[in-house]
Amino acid sequence: MDSLVDPATQYVRVSHPFRVFGGNGWKAMSLFSCRINGVVGSARCIYHLGMALVEVDAVWKSYPRRVGMHTEQQAVVEDVSLKIEAGETLGLVGESGSGKTTVARMILGLTRPSRGAVRVDGIDVARASRAELRRLRRQMQPVFQDPYGALNPRMKVLEIVTEPWAIHGGACGAANSLNATKDEKRARAAALLREVGLDESALDRYPHEFSGGQRQRVNIARALALRPKLLILDEPVSALDVSVGAQIINLLRQLQRQYGLTYLFISHAMPLVRYLSTRIAVMERGRLVETGEAVALCANPREAYTQQLLAATPELPAANSY
Repeated sequence: MDSLVDPATQYVRVSHPFRVFGGNGWKAMSLFSCRINGVVGSARCIYHLGMALVEVDAVWKSYPRRVGMHTEQQAVVEDVSLKIEAGETLGLVGESGSGKTTVARMILGLTRPSRGAVRVDGIDVARASRAELRRLRRQMQPVFQDPYGALNPRMKVLEIVTEPWAIHGGACGAANSLNATKDEKRARAAALLREVGLDESALDRYPHEFSGGQRQRVNIARALALRPKLLILDEPVSALDVSVGAQIINLLRQLQRQYGLTYLFISHAMPLVRYLSTRIAVMERGRLVETGEAVALCANPREAYTQQLLAATPELPAANSY
């Protein structure tokens, strides 16, 4: 039996056919992830049958480009395949224009792949029915790079964080349904803000009244409103200064431990990717050039491009230096 303790999330991953004891007796499982709480018998566990939460299978994406009198297809993503297991963080790293955001958009169903397939929770996103796509969108939420541009400047924070409940209604639970009273929605919204380090007074303010870090906390609160399984974090701290960005990264780690979230963390900064990620995938000019466990890949990169990314970083701190 092979096991690995992830220092970032404190999950133990065991890859081997084995048995776990559930409510109806012993069950055979092939993949097991268990977060250790430090108390024997009280570990919080996630187990599944070896199917990744996200599967990107030989995906291509091309756009038409005018060349003289002709139009040709310009590939921005070429034959990319990757998997994201439940409870882990996959860091997707590469320079600007390498195709990272396009891959994220295909996972979210915002862009349709030219070839290949993207599956989330076993469902092909591009071929999903309207009902399936609606369910999937409750399970995966984005946090964008620009914390101000992602917020409607005409809406107060209360409207922003409760809008997902208005869209998805009773599917998110009775407490968040359209029949919930204003006081119930406000109380739940205030609880969401407390989870991301903001107090209830923020509910009655507009986005322009907050700092960049506070706006990103509002974005994260809105993403958590539907209790998704997967967060797509597209350069979530690149528009923030270093100290505020560090606070957001630590908040994301805390939320992952608390709720067992799965992250796709997109960045061009190797120290951030190394700190937050369980595994790292490196993209160059639309192609996936290297993948591996975060510690091993940073310690011994195989590809020249990965070595260049690491060399471009003045200092790559060890995991235990934070």
